[in-house]
Amino acid sequence: MYRALTVAGLLGLGATSAMGQAQLDRFERQLEQIRRDTRLLVRPDVPPEQRALIDYGGYASFYFLALDDPTGNTHLLRQSELNGYFRADIDGVHQVFIRGRVGYQDFNQGDDFDGKGDEWIDATLDRASYTFDLRRASEAYKGETLPYNFVFTGGRQLVHWANGLVLSEDIDGAVVDLEYGPGKLELLLGRTRPDQVDIDSARPNFEDSTHRNFFGAMMSCDLADGDHTPYLYGLVQQDDNPDDTVTVGGTNTNFDYNSFYVGFGSKGKITDYLRYGVEFAYEGGTSLSSAFVNTGGVFTGVTQTKEDISAWAVDARLDYFLHDQAGTFFSGELILATGDSDRVLSSSSSFGGNTPGTKDHAFNAFGLLNTGLAFSPDVSNLFVMRVGAATYPLRNTEWFRRLQIGVDLFLFNKFNPDGPIDEATNAGDRYLGFESDFYANWQITSDLAVSARYGVFFPGSGIVDADSDIRHFFFTGLTVAF
Repeated sequence: MYRALTVAGLLGLGATSAMGQAQLDRFERQLEQIRRDTRLLVRPDVPPEQRALIDYGGYASFYFLALDDPTGNTHLLRQSELNGYFRADIDGVHQVFIRGRVGYQDFNQGDDFDGKGDEWIDATLDRASYTFDLRRASEAYKGETLPYNFVFTGGRQLVHWANGLVLSEDIDGAVVDLEYGPGKLELLLGRTRPDQVDIDSARPNFEDSTHRNFFGAMMSCDLADGDHTPYLYGLVQQDDNPDDTVTVGGTNTNFDYNSFYVGFGSKGKITDYLRYGVEFAYEGGTSLSSAFVNTGGVFTGVTQTKEDISAWAVDARLDYFLHDQAGTFFSGELILATGDSDRVLSSSSSFGGNTPGTKDHAFNAFGLLNTGLAFSPDVSNLFVMRVGAATYPLRNTEWFRRLQIGVDLFLFNKFNPDGPIDEATNAGDRYLGFESDFYANWQITSDLAVSARYGVFFPGSGIVDADSDIRHFFFTGLTVAF
């Protein structure tokens, strides 16, 4: 059935809801980046090989977060998390690692993103894996070092490929690493952890019910004594989410996004001071088109069609290390990801997605790259330049020798000026804005860490209501291990 929907009616019923859910998606992405950063702060100076064969413990984290959303509203959150872990290592051959967490989110009145208010973070088993290493088994039990190796890891684990452009997800499944000489082959078979946030923020229950299957392989080779490691990979993503439907103005939107990725790149060092990482990925597959089109300012309901995906992205990084006492380094990064001018509202959603009868050129993947604290857009239809620096300025003092401070500066543009991103923009205008991020990590003791983040985003002319207030992001957290 074909129905003409007025612009006001459609935006009021559907687009506002979709953008609100996109804000929740962005918020969850910001939290995940913070969560990974703070976990790395706990006892980094105690290597696993110096710990007991059985190691268990936990750590508590207390966060305060204040951020401005694209509509200019400030959200305040106080979050507490309790994490417990268990690690067992038998002769370096068999390893078991289990980690879980539970927490509570305390928002100011009306500041939550999903309308649920304050709530408990359900007890989550975010790691539960077993690893077997054949080479270590041969060394431990036969006294022989094999020229090849077989490593199997099964269970719930973080899979992070290359720079993280295409894949950086918690996966329930198996990873097999095969190694012979300088050559390596990694095989992946798994499924997303179901309580993760999906890439399609308009799909019902996207924030806590995700079901996508992954099948992939990555080949790499260490050259020049490991100074350079080129790689090539292929990854298939199968959408196994429920057949949910969103109805707006009498028009139904269904969701189905099946993609594959072919990527290549290299990482290593150019000199003892300069390290690099570059990753290019092509995306193909099929996606369901939008259920409505914009014709002369009137949104008309249409039948969805399955369209081919043809998109690409690249991430390139350079890090320059001074090798001074303060551990100072400088970094630079370039992110490019294609967009699609035929998409109606969103760079990633089937609701307001690609126009029927056209290829989908919007890049959408399952990675996690640094796109700023305050703005933090999806890596789709983006052209981002970042420069940064970090140092330990007080290495000669007792209390502050492990205090690191740093800064990142971002310049954001749309890759396709007429294509959308994950918030409202002006067609034909590339410039999205500029952001400055500042951070501090203080490892007070091996069991106590404090971190702080502040980001400020200045919207550019490409952002709708660019003259509105600048956006702030402030985070501080305390992590105590025991």
